[in-house]
Amino acid sequence: MENPNMKKVGIIGAGNIGCAIAKGMVSRKVMAPSDLYLSRKRNGLLSGQKKEGFPVTDNHTLVSECDIIILAVLPGQAMEVILELKELFQKGNKILVSVVSAVSIQELKEWSGNQMPVVRIMPNTAAEYGASMTCVAGEEEAAVNEVKKLFDPLGQTMVIKEHLMPAATILAACGIAFFLRFIRAVSQGGIQIGFHAEEAGKIAAQTAMGAAELLMKTENHPETEIDRVTTPMGCTISGLNEMEHFGLSSAMIKGIVKSYSEISDLK
Repeated sequence: MENPNMKKVGIIGAGNIGCAIAKGMVSRKVMAPSDLYLSRKRNGLLSGQKKEGFPVTDNHTLVSECDIIILAVLPGQAMEVILELKELFQKGNKILVSVVSAVSIQELKEWSGNQMPVVRIMPNTAAEYGASMTCVAGEEEAAVNEVKKLFDPLGQTMVIKEHLMPAATILAACGIAFFLRFIRAVSQGGIQIGFHAEEAGKIAAQTAMGAAELLMKTENHPETEIDRVTTPMGCTISGLNEMEHFGLSSAMIKGIVKSYSEISDLK
């Protein structure tokens, strides 16, 4: 379980997404827990991770010990955290990887002293199970490739231009919640037509996973796969048309656009 490059990774702000990344890296055998340092404002909340072998420490120690530093704090905390660690960032060949949605590469470089590569990423919480969609952006190809290889085992990765990061945040990160809400609605419908809640939830989740797998494996347009299961005067087309009459596609599109309008990083 050792990192082939013998590099250590640190996650500053190891909350929901930070811990999902850490657990994913360990479960997918990217590295051992002992090579993955964690910190957050209240380190007591990481007692479980500490028992699992992750070094839980302060930000200064983390940056001193690690080669790749993943910043997963709130946008309003990013500048203060980086400025406090500025001198440490200028020692050694380090890479700063930011999960912060509303802070640009240029800002991160300026705050950290312009001494190291900065890469932005946008994964989601499914990274814990090797099923994330992680978008990666950066100005230095070598650093981007290194970060991409680090996250490849955690699901799918895609290198994008930095100006698309706000859109990636909505589709890849917020998108988890959107799809979960859709699965919840499907399971509620399943309860109404006869299944118990646990049964309906499992059927809905597995069917959603199957639909996604069809698209990933075939690379077909969704409508191609929809056409395969709709027959003339059948129950599938009746259900689809009823959903569309009540604005299913329109509501989802409006929700995505609304979320995008709320994000502050529109560069």
